[in-house]
Amino acid sequence: MIKYDFLTIGGATEDVTFHTNEGTFMDDPNIPGQRLLGFRYGSKIRIKEAHSSFGGGAANTAVNFAGLGFRTACLMAVGKDGRGQKIIENLRKNKVVTTHIQKKDRESGFSFLLVGPDNEHIVFSNRAANQELKMGEKEKKVLKKANWIYITSLSGAWKQVLKDIFSTASGAQIAWNPGHIQLKAGVKSLSPFLKKTEILFVNREEAVELLLSEKKYQNKDKKFFSSIKNLLKALKEYGPSLVVITRGKKGANAYDGENFYYQANVPEQKKVDTTGVGDSFNSSLTAGLKIYKGDIQKAMHLGARNAASVIEQEGAQNGLMVKKDI
Repeated sequence: MIKYDFLTIGGATEDVTFHTNEGTFMDDPNIPGQRLLGFRYGSKIRIKEAHSSFGGGAANTAVNFAGLGFRTACLMAVGKDGRGQKIIENLRKNKVVTTHIQKKDRESGFSFLLVGPDNEHIVFSNRAANQELKMGEKEKKVLKKANWIYITSLSGAWKQVLKDIFSTASGAQIAWNPGHIQLKAGVKSLSPFLKKTEILFVNREEAVELLLSEKKYQNKDKKFFSSIKNLLKALKEYGPSLVVITRGKKGANAYDGENFYYQANVPEQKKVDTTGVGDSFNSSLTAGLKIYKGDIQKAMHLGARNAASVIEQEGAQNGLMVKKDI
């Protein structure tokens, strides 16, 4: 039976990215340390430049794993339209096994990405066919063929999809980067899955949001949430073997229950576009654990190198390193 080194599960999109120097930054009153970007309602905003590329968490990470030399397949849903065909062709071009992609009678997913004055981005996402992803008997057989499963943002019947993944793929190690919908459900809803997760990936704001969904953390003061070690230890209590929190310009931190790890950003030669940086870092770290035989610090450094490479080019996949670059 053919085994996959990595099986990625989640979304695939066509991305339209547009840059603007307009907008005003302000502090988010609901999430400490987070900023908002505002535009005057009813105004016309000038676009500096625009580009089309491919994205979606499962597609981005699959392309990365395959490029790093691993046999990789993906489980995702696209529409029976031109966009869906282009998404599949791009994955095939990047040596990803596309046999298990589901084709639905609706439009394929797409996103508009607004890149603001400091080259950070906001994503406007239409999940479309991504919402139709299901785990039938064929898909469950595929789950059993994977050494690692990497789960990205899910929509539609996502709770059932997660139940099917975690109950079926008992022989695989699971890395998980929950999406917006999963995070909104709160840590109690995710707890049964977190107990079976090998690596949990969240950014700092997502870590705070998850913990604030639990009553015992709602009375904690700002000082508690400003400590990255507090966040790591609190999330580790829900069961993941390794918790990784990314912090943008401040690098990334990890905790395995015994040791804390820190990785600074690797400086990029030029900052073009931050789209896909999280997918690049997270999947590279996961791949690095295989490449470096469980060495977390080396794996984090690989993630930082690949993230810097992605920032230097337009789009989520164009700057990804390949095996010969390591």
